[in-house]
Amino acid sequence: MPVVRAPEAVVHELHGARFVSYASSTSGSKELAAWRSEIPAGMKGPAHTISREEVLHVLGGTLVLSLDGTPHTLTAGDTAIAHAGTTLGVENPTDEPASMWVTAPIGLEAELADGTRIAPPWAR
Repeated sequence: MPVVRAPEAVVHELHGARFVSYASSTSGSKELAAWRSEIPAGMKGPAHTISREEVLHVLGGTLVLSLDGTPHTLTAGDTAIAHAGTTLGVENPTDEPASMWVTAPIGLEAELADGTRIAPPWAR
């Protein structure tokens, strides 16, 4: 069973947020990817449609997650489930950073409004 120590986590940055990857195919996972997203104060990420289900659990701070255009304010301890095909938006409207733990099947992709497709390396 692979063990990923905190210093071994791989950090990625995209759209102003950090994605700290702990579980992916490159770290030995066969089915699931798991990462910590760090969202700076005042950041609003681009809406994107996801190809696979994601479970998003807020670790700290306050986030507004939009699921198919409906905003939901989540704070530490709250969890959102975004099904495949959902258009997801993430915003931190506060003056404090926020973080969340995200789990999704390996192979997750996202499509931006302009049609750009992203295969995030932390979900491979």
